[in-house]
Amino acid sequence: MGDLPKSFYRLCLQAIISMSLTDCVSRSSTGNVAFLDAPDAPVSNCPLRVEYSCFQSSVVHVQVLVSFDTGSTSAVFHKYWTCEPGHTRTRVVTVSFPDWLVYRPDWIIRGSDWVLSCLLRGWIGLGEFTGVDRFPGASVTVPLDIHSPLSRPFKQHQLCAKWDTYLLWRVSRHDMPKCAEENEVASLLSTLYASTGERYGIIKTLQPFRNEVLEGQRIKSIYYPWFAVSLWVWLEKPCTNSLCGLLLHIDTENSYATPSMFLTDAGNIHVQVHGDAGHSSAFLSSFNVPLHQWCRISLEILGRVAQISIACMEGQQKFVNTAEHIFGNNIMLDDTHGYFVIGGGKFVHGIEGYYGPATYYRIQGLPTDQAEIHLPPVISNVNITGWFQSCENFKSELFLSPTDHSLTAKRLSDSCLDTYTELLLNHSAVNSTEQCMFFETNPYRRQVAQLTKLLSQKYGKVNASAVGRILYALVLRKISTAHSLEVVTRMMPFLLHSGCLGDNRALHLSSVLYSSGFGVKRQPYKAWLLSLLAAQKDWRLALLRLGHMHHVGDLEVTPDRDLSYAYYINIARQTSVDQKNPSPQQTFVELIRLNDEETLKAQTNENDDLFHWLKLQARSGVAEAEQAMGRMLFWGQQGVSPDIQTAIKHYERGATKLNDPVSMYDYAIVLLTGQGVPKNVQRAVTFLKKAIELGSVPAITALGWYYEQYEKDYEKAVHLWEEADAKGHPDAAMNLGVFHSQGLYPGQPADQFMAYKYYLKSAQRGHLNGGIELADIWIHGIPDQVTRRPADAVLWVKWASEQNGYLGTVLRNGLNACFKGDWIMSLIYYLSAAESGFEAAQFNVAYLCELNSGSLDPALVTRCMLRYYNMSIQAQDPAPYALIRMGDLFYGEQALGRKEVSDAAEMYKEAALKNEPQGWYNLGLLVQNGESLPFGVLSELNLLHLHVTDQQMLLSTLYQRCRETNSTDAYLPCTLALFSAHLQSLQLHQDTAIKLIATVSAAVGTLSFVFGLIKWRTTPLHTSQTSASSQTQEEEEEES
Repeated sequence: MGDLPKSFYRLCLQAIISMSLTDCVSRSSTGNVAFLDAPDAPVSNCPLRVEYSCFQSSVVHVQVLVSFDTGSTSAVFHKYWTCEPGHTRTRVVTVSFPDWLVYRPDWIIRGSDWVLSCLLRGWIGLGEFTGVDRFPGASVTVPLDIHSPLSRPFKQHQLCAKWDTYLLWRVSRHDMPKCAEENEVASLLSTLYASTGERYGIIKTLQPFRNEVLEGQRIKSIYYPWFAVSLWVWLEKPCTNSLCGLLLHIDTENSYATPSMFLTDAGNIHVQVHGDAGHSSAFLSSFNVPLHQWCRISLEILGRVAQISIACMEGQQKFVNTAEHIFGNNIMLDDTHGYFVIGGGKFVHGIEGYYGPATYYRIQGLPTDQAEIHLPPVISNVNITGWFQSCENFKSELFLSPTDHSLTAKRLSDSCLDTYTELLLNHSAVNSTEQCMFFETNPYRRQVAQLTKLLSQKYGKVNASAVGRILYALVLRKISTAHSLEVVTRMMPFLLHSGCLGDNRALHLSSVLYSSGFGVKRQPYKAWLLSLLAAQKDWRLALLRLGHMHHVGDLEVTPDRDLSYAYYINIARQTSVDQKNPSPQQTFVELIRLNDEETLKAQTNENDDLFHWLKLQARSGVAEAEQAMGRMLFWGQQGVSPDIQTAIKHYERGATKLNDPVSMYDYAIVLLTGQGVPKNVQRAVTFLKKAIELGSVPAITALGWYYEQYEKDYEKAVHLWEEADAKGHPDAAMNLGVFHSQGLYPGQPADQFMAYKYYLKSAQRGHLNGGIELADIWIHGIPDQVTRRPADAVLWVKWASEQNGYLGTVLRNGLNACFKGDWIMSLIYYLSAAESGFEAAQFNVAYLCELNSGSLDPALVTRCMLRYYNMSIQAQDPAPYALIRMGDLFYGEQALGRKEVSDAAEMYKEAALKNEPQGWYNLGLLVQNGESLPFGVLSELNLLHLHVTDQQMLLSTLYQRCRETNSTDAYLPCTLALFSAHLQSLQLHQDTAIKLIATVSAAVGTLSFVFGLIKWRTTPLHTSQTSASSQTQEEEEEES
């Protein structure tokens, strides 16, 4: 057994002192001495009554002894007097404790020291210099409580400080030592996390304490730990693997460290710790974790003794179980070494359920209030348990059995309310009166029951998920035929029933509506609940919404990048898999804003003239048209539905008939992977080599992949990838990163830092998996090489997640509905993507509210525009139009109830810096209206010098820059505004005659300019029409 740490001996010493030396009376053969009113802590000029007697001539000593954390000791007070034999006497001694031991530092007390212990002691000795340990006579010792320097009171000085002393103190007081505000309790999770049971979790790291005392205690307790951890969990299903992660501690060697807690497939808790000898130890709890209940799992370890407990709540009933275990070896814990994971990780799956608040007590045990079981407020407010109980009751009453949610039609009857009710009554133990009351008081449930009855009559047997899917489809059909959002209010109960029956689309849409307040009262906690339910079932858009919500925060949620990452990484990796398996349910994600007329004109479909024109061009041998047709049909771009088989025909025609290197590469890839065509490796290699000869860089990377996968020739593969990487291909950099990470690079060991550099290069070139792997390194870090960058990691997985094909389908549905004139369904689809954080969808929701303001409540329109334009401008590259509209909302009092000139100017400035003429124009209007632009705005526009010289010159400069943006549509209004500014300037500085001459001259100039502008704008059109007519005439002559 190794040596015990010094902290242990110190604790033992203090315990011994407190037990054996606190007696204030001491007697011996030489006399006795006692402290009648010893203080509890050091105080200034403390009167101390000392009772003493002696049997021979002696000396009585009173001393204050202080020991420091460095190990040194010092006597800060010592008084003595003679004692003659006789009766017992009492003497009052004024004990003068030094100010630095009693008070906080100030302008006189230069510094207060940290003190380990303070002893007030007295003894009887033979002389003045006889110590307590040199004479076995009477002695007494009292330990005093010591407070930290900044916990002590200020001293009320009786004299004023000198002027120079006071001034010096005022200058240097901020340099005085102050305790850093730190808490020994670390919150690993303060909210809820929906776990799908996959290898995703919340990654947290802890840093050393900034406070020297706390950090010293932490370091000393590494080999004799005293800590505790508390975690709330809610199990949806038992663990389907041998172990599922609850709370894990992973060290820098990717090994499990102290503490690590798992859930076994039998429901027990597996606790694992790491010993100081390099060995791990573990034990199992004697109790199981129940399903469908919130349970608090607590683990406390002191030295070798571990105590684990569980406290569960089901309704008003509570139960607690506790188990204790003593480890055979010393335990080691360095909580700054490695990282913690709540849920699943790289090496283990998480639970299928929900994680609640998790707290880690770093250098202390569980608080005393842990004996009381109370649900955290966030758990009570979201109320997952209440939803499941209500939903299970509904399904059991609808389908008779909660375990087999299916229904078979038996017969028809008119009893009670309808045939379904009669069927239910004949097969239920509940009496008929209760059943009739159930459906009478729940008209929405009655209609769901009627739908279920009709389906059972038609198909014989239906399950809950089938009813949920059909119910969701009926709700969307009802909304699409409505002309106002009032229908949403009536349809919301059916959406909730559909979600209860297992349709995750309904859960997500309900969450979006409750979050936005469209058609229903805004209920953030209910929206959060529904998103958690859908995310736990791995619904992609719900994962996106929760990732976005925890990234930017909400009124009820503070931002948590680590939690946001846990959601985003899930859908990001799904996106990588989805792109390798295209399906009709996926559509290429396109960033299309509804005010972008050029992009809207480029949209097409299978019946559109543009599509048929491209098809004709492809048949005519235009390689670019073949490429466009194949791309649109394979990925479902520009409004075309995915058709992989037809896309491959275009790839093949471009490769075989047109010798197009792009088509050769695309066709070779589908031949290599067998997507939509039988796999033909040799033919694929032939096309790849031809494409390389024609200069195709992607073909070089693909050929390297062939050598790696089929020939196992890593040297040839690496050679090709390095060639492609030098030419800027993202896939090549990604493959090289994987080889360095896994130790497959010929002649070199695994090198995570080299892999990191290639991942970074691949991500910056736009590679999806490169961004995911880069984020994985930034969320974990590489010890001594790459620090954790969770903020940047979240941005990369968010970017990867927003390329998911299922999100693309929602966006395409919204655009198609807009083209059809169905603005309500377009709004619904875009709203689903907007609440998930997609910037273009947020813009489109606000834009649709703006366009359809006549059909919506004015307050809703303003709230919609303010919310979603504001969301839109938080993106890295916001649309100038959104900035302009936000500026208008800030300047108009109808949005916020007050005019925010500075915020409006900031928005207009951001638009102006994007070369948006409306931004410059609106800034000019602010100046023209007498508003003062903030100095920061003028500084960024390089116009600060004009503000302090001439307002008219500032106004003219703003309109001049508006005209210089090279926007054809803005040229005329900006010029007229500039002309008006010049007129105002002349009217302010010239006399009446000059004003008249200037006005006439300006009028003539303006008319000349307008006629010139009209001529300039019409001439190119005439010329182009003439050229087109000439070209048409020449083509007709050639044909004849």
